Amino acid sequence: MSDFRIETKCIQSGYEPGNGQPRVLPIYQSTTFRYTSSEQMGRLFDLEESGYFYTRLQNPTNDAVAAKICDLEGGAAAMLTSSGQSANFYSVMNIAGAGDHIICSSALYGGTYNLYAHTLKKMGVEATFVDPDCTPEELEGAFRENTKAVFGETIANPALVVLDLEKFAKSAHAHGVPFIVDNTFATPINCRPIEWGADIVIHSTTKYMDGHASCVGGAIVDSGNFDWEAHSDKFPGLTTPDETYHGIVYTQKFGKLAYITKATAQLMRDLGSIQSPQNAFLLNLGLETLHLRMPRHCENALAVARYLKNHEKVAWVSCPSLPGDKYYDLAQKYMPNGSCGVLTFGLKGGRAAAVEMMDKLKLVAIVTHVADARSCVLHPASHTHRQMNEQELVEAGVQPDLIRFSVGIEHVEDIIADVEQALL
Repeated sequence: MSDFRIETKCIQSGYEPGNGQPRVLPIYQSTTFRYTSSEQMGRLFDLEESGYFYTRLQNPTNDAVAAKICDLEGGAAAMLTSSGQSANFYSVMNIAGAGDHIICSSALYGGTYNLYAHTLKKMGVEATFVDPDCTPEELEGAFRENTKAVFGETIANPALVVLDLEKFAKSAHAHGVPFIVDNTFATPINCRPIEWGADIVIHSTTKYMDGHASCVGGAIVDSGNFDWEAHSDKFPGLTTPDETYHGIVYTQKFGKLAYITKATAQLMRDLGSIQSPQNAFLLNLGLETLHLRMPRHCENALAVARYLKNHEKVAWVSCPSLPGDKYYDLAQKYMPNGSCGVLTFGLKGGRAAAVEMMDKLKLVAIVTHVADARSCVLHPASHTHRQMNEQELVEAGVQPDLIRFSVGIEHVEDIIADVEQALL
């Protein structure tokens, strides 16, 4: 579907029914698949033939939805995972192991920070966190001989830092490592990081892609652009024989599909974390309206940000699409049609006033979620980021009074009216 516009891809990509087949993507709700030949089954297990034999590795419903996301991002291959967090984990561990090192923007979702700073450290992979606004020289200083990847979020959750994609991509490539980008908040509707130098793009599909808070999921998209063979000494898992598959060398056998094939054949085989076919089906329904919902999210969020900016009880507002915002220029560069539907703000009364205001909301709900059709709020320092200490909160751009406001697609005047009564 590469010749079609992104709106058409949201509807049509991934699944093309044949004559007399279901027009709507079927749910292949089966753990296993039948074959009449033992030899053919053996070829599937040896990666000598493509096909389906066990849903933990691959499923036709999942593959169709992964193909749609791949097309939306302009990638070469993609896979679904059970959550965005598992996508974060797989994207790094597919190319790193004990004794290796990664570089991350410090402005990350709290769970992602915890995964990379603490859990991966227990597995022998160390992370260095850099200020996303660092100079190229400061970023250069973070690299080591054993660095295997650079990681960042297009729009940080919840700090709303817009990452300078070209700066980070240029630095990563100068050191022969891939640039991995979490594009959850922007979605491919507003930003396609591969066009700005990203090599691997990941998503928590739980958010805007699903759009209705109905199913948890994740996705990994490989651009197919990174030359693993040119840096074979850094990535032996891709460029040397895998003895668990009779000596297959992924880059030689699968070319641009090497990274995703290895992630499926090794990590999904050994660790699981597959997305259920039912969830993939629901995700596909969400994707079909993604191009309609994102502009409304962005429009509503900008209107709410303008309202809050002029309110006497509001101390500050952060919205990348709001003129005057610290990241406005970067947002205009990388996502000129809108950033996302999430904004943050603080009240002059501080943390206590934030809690009081949130408790008075009626239409807008307090939930541990973000980026779906319904408006919702959260106090990250008390909820999603409460496992981080004060210094880590500061580095992640999470102020103690920060309220994360995920603006939905309800009528904007109703949303503003609810906020107004809560601020009285």
